[in-house]
Amino acid sequence: MRITEVEYRGELPVDGYGPGFWRVGGHVIDGAVLVGPGGVAPWDGEVEALLALKGAVDVIFLGMGAVIAPVPRALREALEEAGIGAEPMASPTAARSYNVCLGEGRRVAAALLPVPPK
Repeated sequence: MRITEVEYRGELPVDGYGPGFWRVGGHVIDGAVLVGPGGVAPWDGEVEALLALKGAVDVIFLGMGAVIAPVPRALREALEEAGIGAEPMASPTAARSYNVCLGEGRRVAAALLPVPPK
């Protein structure tokens, strides 16, 4: 079997997560995180940070926490108006989807709410 290493074109994949935190590029970030072109940063849930990605991404994977939840209407409408697709899913699934699409060279970002402790 031949194994091919995934290349991320200089972008950072999500390395892992745990109760209340994300690990991206070897660094632990507590709470929500935004990962995409330009790096990784804590995310305060504000739409402006997502809209700043206009023209740089085609879709943002919205990790809604431990389970999928609807995207708030104002956020969905703002992203649609900016021409950015929004794909809501559970945060672990959103992180994996982001990594796969990033490895395929797609223009993606992920806004991930933390998964609470069990």
